[in-house]
Amino acid sequence: MAAVVIAVGANLGDRAATLADAVAALGVLEGLEVTATSPVVSTAPVGGPDQPDYLNAVVLARTTLAPAALLAALHAIEAGNGRERGVRWGARTLDLDLVAYGDPGDDDEVVQDDPALTLPHPRAHERAFVLAPWAAADPRARLRLPDGQVADVRRLLEQAPDRAGVSAVPA
Repeated sequence: MAAVVIAVGANLGDRAATLADAVAALGVLEGLEVTATSPVVSTAPVGGPDQPDYLNAVVLARTTLAPAALLAALHAIEAGNGRERGVRWGARTLDLDLVAYGDPGDDDEVVQDDPALTLPHPRAHERAFVLAPWAAADPRARLRLPDGQVADVRRLLEQAPDRAGVSAVPA
């Protein structure tokens, strides 16, 4: 089974309930075993049109699904929660991003630059709304960067341009 990192976010509707529903759906997805879920953080939107703040979390899991099959399952969960793909980086009921597939340097790591799915996620290394919950769920997490190097997620968080827009949500 390959380790995977899935970013979860929502900024429309009952955001907390939507995140809980998404995590529950991931928990019963055949071929995916959730190993940890981060605390939820509130984040200011990055890029795109003016929109409400997000709630974000990260789910760590292990999977037997191929990356494309896992992405299709994530899109199905999004659609089941009313996700519409209209405006790039626009407001959304649910956003599930496959951030990384496999551990950096392990045989199961997938690095690909494909129009349908780029792995690792090409902007994860600079997005505090992914890095902060990921570091909370796994303080030893590492991410392969676009230049091929591998960096500690906590160190990347310290340098993320949007880190000031992330705050803890009381449990």
